[in-house]
Parts: sequence; structure tokens; C-alpha cells
Amino acid sequence: MCRNIRPLFNFDPPVTPEEIHAASLQFVRKISGLNKPSRANERAFNAAIEQISEISARFLNQLQTSAPPKNREEEAAKAKARAAVRYRA
Repeated sequence: MCRNIRPLFNFDPPVTPEEIHAASLQFVRKISGLNKPSRANERAFNAAIEQISEISARFLNQLQTSAPPKNREEEAAKAKARAAVRYRA
């Protein structure tokens, strides 16, 4: 479930609200143990996603670094290579 949460800081182009929302959804799914909430829990589930998204966006905007931004394509290629080694049959 949490394998989809990726680092979102210091990338070029910068993180999008959709990426923050997707990471927040994965986080809420992980800590709740629910992939899809029941109707009784749907409001709390969705509220948690929105609150975590807002907090995450504020947090990412406050972070500072002197490192140059990472290239998304290069980082994706590195991750793919690591996965190929890790899951080699």
C-alpha cells in the first residue's frame, strides 16, 4: 500500500497538488488499514485526506535546501533500476 508514497520535495518541476493528494490518500489508507472506507467512515476518511494534503503542502513550501532540484525522469529511472534488482527472479 505505501509503496506509492514517494519523496515530493526538491523536484523540477515542483510537486503538484494531485501528487500531494495521492500521497495523502496512501498515508490514510495505510494508517487506517482501509483501502475504501464504509459509508459510516467515508466522511472522516476524506476529511483526513484533505487535512493531511493541506498540512503536507504547507510543510513542503516551508522546506529549504541548497541542493539543486532533482530531475523527475532521472529519479524514476534510478527507482526502476533498484526495483529490477530487488525483485529479480
